[in-house]
Amino acid sequence: MNFAFYAFVILVFFSIILLIEAAYLWWKSKHSSEAKRVESRIRMMSASGHGDESAVSILKQRELSTSPLLTKVLLLVPRIRTVDRWLVQSGLDWSVGKLLAYTAFAPLVVWIAGSVVYVPLLPLLAAILIASMIAPFRVNRAKTKRMRQIEAQLPEATDMIGRSLRAGHSFSTALGMVGDEMPEPIGNEFRTTFDQINFGVSLNDALGGLANRIPISDLRYFVIAVLIQRESGGNLAEILDNISQMIRARLALLGKVKVLASEGKLSAWILGVLPFAMALLISILNPGFLRVLWTDSAGIKMVGGALVMMAWGVIWMRKIIRIHV
Repeated sequence: MNFAFYAFVILVFFSIILLIEAAYLWWKSKHSSEAKRVESRIRMMSASGHGDESAVSILKQRELSTSPLLTKVLLLVPRIRTVDRWLVQSGLDWSVGKLLAYTAFAPLVVWIAGSVVYVPLLPLLAAILIASMIAPFRVNRAKTKRMRQIEAQLPEATDMIGRSLRAGHSFSTALGMVGDEMPEPIGNEFRTTFDQINFGVSLNDALGGLANRIPISDLRYFVIAVLIQRESGGNLAEILDNISQMIRARLALLGKVKVLASEGKLSAWILGVLPFAMALLISILNPGFLRVLWTDSAGIKMVGGALVMMAWGVIWMRKIIRIHV
């Protein structure tokens, strides 16, 4: 009797396990992401299927974060792909999730340090605000540096494409040669464009993606010239030579402008740093001389007015010395 009862319990146990396994396999074959992807592909390939209403892209999408849950949350944020494109343009191996982590980590460290060592509330808030701007500032600085490098390499890349076309190579092959022979960062961008064309992306879309990744006016002129030549015809090698000469002339003029504006930049730096340097020097030589500026209400108003006027002066000088060519 006991043996039969134990056998019955074991059979019931294995039956439940098999039932759970069958239910799981049924759900995976009908409702999993892999099943939905296969079903979508079959529907797109079938003669009577019309596919989904959304366009199907074969371009690889960057992951916003290594955490699937954080990625789902980030996808709900409007214009989050703009932030991701900004990170791509900087050349840093950062995702949006990593940027958020770095942006939140530095203020947290400052807050903990300010809690351990007593710091007044106003300086602590200022330090937290500055710490939160470190990661975005690094990304923006890396982007600016990378765009300048690409802009300086673009004339040589254009000349290489023109020489490849004269040698009888196709335009896509010329892009691949630039990607293989040119140094970073422009070599990587043209290599990515060449790989996209080989994977089946149309030339127009690949060049449009190149222009979106590199927001430089000279590169957009290059893309527009190539697309117009494909529609209307003409000697593309000669067009690229003219674009290369135009870019070199513009860069030379921009260099002259920077030289002429360097005196104004130096004056702006001196006028901006001089009051703070003098205040520090006076505080070291005579600590009580400037105490009235923060102990008296009139002194506080004078300091506030001086800071406002200095800020306006810096902004005005910056607008004067920034000349777009």
